[in-house]
Amino acid sequence: MGSLDEVELLRRLVAIDTTSDRSNLPLLDLVEEVLERPGVRRERFPSADGAKANLLVGLGPEGDGDGLLLCGHTDVVPAGGGGWRADPFLLRDEGDRWVARGACDMKGFLALAVARAARLEPAALRRPLVLLLTHDEEVGTLGAQRFVRAWSGRAPLPRAAVVGEPTSLRVVRLHKGHLRLEIELRGRSAHSSLPHLGRNAIEAAGRVLETLRALRSQLEREVTPGAAEAFPEAPHVTLNVGRIAGGGALNVVPEHCVIGVGLRPLPGMDGADLVERVRAAVAAALEGDGVAWSLEILGASPPLASPPDAAACRALAAKVGPPEARGASFASDAGPLQELGLQPVLFGPGSIEAAHRPNEFLPRAEFERCGEVLDGLVRDLCVR
Repeated sequence: MGSLDEVELLRRLVAIDTTSDRSNLPLLDLVEEVLERPGVRRERFPSADGAKANLLVGLGPEGDGDGLLLCGHTDVVPAGGGGWRADPFLLRDEGDRWVARGACDMKGFLALAVARAARLEPAALRRPLVLLLTHDEEVGTLGAQRFVRAWSGRAPLPRAAVVGEPTSLRVVRLHKGHLRLEIELRGRSAHSSLPHLGRNAIEAAGRVLETLRALRSQLEREVTPGAAEAFPEAPHVTLNVGRIAGGGALNVVPEHCVIGVGLRPLPGMDGADLVERVRAAVAAALEGDGVAWSLEILGASPPLASPPDAAACRALAAKVGPPEARGASFASDAGPLQELGLQPVLFGPGSIEAAHRPNEFLPRAEFERCGEVLDGLVRDLCVR
């Protein structure tokens, strides 16, 4: 497609409901249709069940680490819960903004990236332009982690990588990770009139919660040098008890309880050490209690720490200013991509504060400005 209306492309991307519990394949079909022409390389990396996939698109010569990679996730968070002024999957023009689920996080960036690839003549590129569209970022960067495992050992991808998370067009080279754990407690059921015959898993969970609260307080006192500048609101590892479930009836001593815990490690931290600290806290709470327990790692999205002189930082600095000293408190696909030798940065239109909420919006001016910046990046890193 020689000419492409990126707003219309955004409209079509938004209209495809890619909530994380749904397939993203219809969206990938659309992108491949838009980019179909000689000289455009495409490869899908399906999930284990085949219901979803990552899509890698390459234009220009095969690379040796030079060029530019633009990455964006295709899934969105659910639009339920009310508060929407209209259908969340119909893009609305509200003057200075576009409103829809996923407009900000992050189909706006996807539309811009795909539109640029669609307009380029592959033969005109001296270095490669690569697009990576991932699945299941919102539930733990699962697609990016699967892509890293599938790609390891192949030809180098461009080290200069831009992950289009909504940063209000600020360059972000640091972010926290996200470690997700599940603690399962197994007691013994009994009739509630004879509680001495059972082992109450929910009461045991209460003791675990107290030790986790103490661990959280300890982590809050362990401020890492430099973290206060990068993460001023929480310059430490955060620990959140986000879910607890157990029991079945009020006249039965509950034999089972599950606690879900999330921790956000700082760049450079070893998640394995945090897991062991949680494990030790649970063991201390249940010592001699007679309640069996186990701890499972549900997911581990690594922190991001790209150097200030990374190629993407330098290229973006010439257009929008140097990278922020402040990092992002959320995890992203950029964390796993480091394992391939890439030096990703976050840069995209819209604000994370507008994402994941009813009437999610993307400022029109930032959408247009981001397109101009991407044009310059492609020119500097792929054409010249």
